[in-house]
Amino acid sequence: MGSGIRYRAEQIALAVMATAGIVVLLADLFGWLDELAPGGALPKITLLILSTVTLFLLLEVDRLKVLDHVDAQLSKLDIDAIARELKQEHYGGVIRVHQRFPEATFTRFVEAAAHEVTILQTWIPNLHWFDGALRKAIVDRRVQVRILLLHPSSPVARLRDEALRTVRDPALEEDVRASVERCLSILETVFRDVPEEDRSRLQVRVYNSLPSIAVYKADEHYLVSSFLHGRLAIDSTQIEIDGVDTVMSREVQQELDMLWRIGCDVDLRDWRASVSTISL
Repeated sequence: MGSGIRYRAEQIALAVMATAGIVVLLADLFGWLDELAPGGALPKITLLILSTVTLFLLLEVDRLKVLDHVDAQLSKLDIDAIARELKQEHYGGVIRVHQRFPEATFTRFVEAAAHEVTILQTWIPNLHWFDGALRKAIVDRRVQVRILLLHPSSPVARLRDEALRTVRDPALEEDVRASVERCLSILETVFRDVPEEDRSRLQVRVYNSLPSIAVYKADEHYLVSSFLHGRLAIDSTQIEIDGVDTVMSREVQQELDMLWRIGCDVDLRDWRASVSTISL
């Protein structure tokens, strides 16, 4: 209703202005304008130009109305949905590539997680960065935390030792078995620090298999890297994936699910005794 009145007022105003311009033109032709405003050539020209522009605008008012509906038309487009669709189609869900593992970013993911945190590694060199965030997620938000580590006695542990040793200074050698055991010890501490009724939400399994990727997941956020020779996975390029229904995330989730199935539970009340009973 308001728009209709406004358009009517605009048309009337433009019509009056156009009519005034025509009257001025006729008055100039009959010499009446010189009698009213002698020597006023410049104002005459100005009035002629304005009347022409006004007449054009008067003819175009209906077409200019379309501009008033641009917001309404744009609101029909779900820009975020289109962006997500393009991201899934062209990038498989990849939204960023990090030069190395972004501890602060993953810690924020864990702190915001509402359902699940899953980590797949041979061992977790940077566990100390977010073990506190894991405790809070388990206790405060009742988040399910699943950790997959390489069995410390697995032959793969020795292979990974060799892979890290081939191009590194011997002083930088990693002992994979000792590193896995150190992680299990930290996770046992986390287990004992949370109330007994919350401990079941921290699950740890060890696997005896050659892992293809390292994965850090918090709800729909994934950080994925590879096991390269001479370099820890956290020091390798990290692919950040957003969304669980993308091409990349589905493949990564399949790997997580498969290794979880073949893994064996570790009893964190006594992880040493528990691991020793797991046959390879």
